[in-house]
Amino acid sequence: MSEKKPKPRGLGRGLSALMADVNAEPVSMEGGGRAPRNAEILVPIEKVQANPDQPRRQFLQEDLDDLTASIKEKGVLQPLIVRPRDGGAYEIVAGERRWRAAQAAQLHEVPVLIRDYSDVEMLEVAIIENIQRSDLNALEEAQSYKQLMDKFGHTQERMAEALGKSRSHIANLVRLLHLPTDVQDLVLSRKLSAGHARALITSDNASDLAKKIVKGGLSVRATEALVKKDAAGTPEGSAPKRPKTQTEKDADTRALEADLSAAIRMKISIDHKPGGESGTLSISYESLDQLDELCNLLSR
Repeated sequence: MSEKKPKPRGLGRGLSALMADVNAEPVSMEGGGRAPRNAEILVPIEKVQANPDQPRRQFLQEDLDDLTASIKEKGVLQPLIVRPRDGGAYEIVAGERRWRAAQAAQLHEVPVLIRDYSDVEMLEVAIIENIQRSDLNALEEAQSYKQLMDKFGHTQERMAEALGKSRSHIANLVRLLHLPTDVQDLVLSRKLSAGHARALITSDNASDLAKKIVKGGLSVRATEALVKKDAAGTPEGSAPKRPKTQTEKDADTRALEADLSAAIRMKISIDHKPGGESGTLSISYESLDQLDELCNLLSR
């Protein structure tokens, strides 16, 4: 049995830092100067570099064009959060979108706030900053929640409390990550909305249905009806479906398995006896570390 892991810390410094709740400790500047840690300063844009572990992967060109036009007219109104790197460079913790737009606007300097973050703290802040953006794609938001759970051990309840979200909102988004990759790609490209994707979660034929939804421009309500029709019978022109046996799990059971799996980050299987109130719940672990974690959860 492996050694017990230290208890994961809750959402704390990362979230408060975004609210500028920091100590005014001085930070060394290139050339030997000192600047307050919470002071906004201007740095050459070529000395700022992107975070290679940035959780946000989609930057829509239309949105960047709008931001570029705004920056050309009014400048960068909200400073970037950066951390110092070797050679007088700075790595972006939060604000890569502003940095990209500032480059397109041909700015020579950008305002920054300097923070002395570790690699772990930097990733936590970057994830939280992305979650709090109103234009974040639903799947990107779901991936951010999963990163917080996987890397920092945050529970859905703790994230809901710290981020001002409901637990059901977080749980429903995390369930999107159980969709096939091609369906997730349609959500990332905004060809499918989060509502469409949620309707497809319980479908065994999500990929084919997603193509029909995009091609037909179906609404969420029409998508829900399509999923129900597909689950209940045989679509016109397709081969007959084999009868559903009693051993097959219903949509509610599969959804519950997905929710529990996302909550504890282990595979869950529920075998509920038809017509009865008893059954079996199985948990599969992939390492002794996960077994330790499971034992700790069950013994609380």
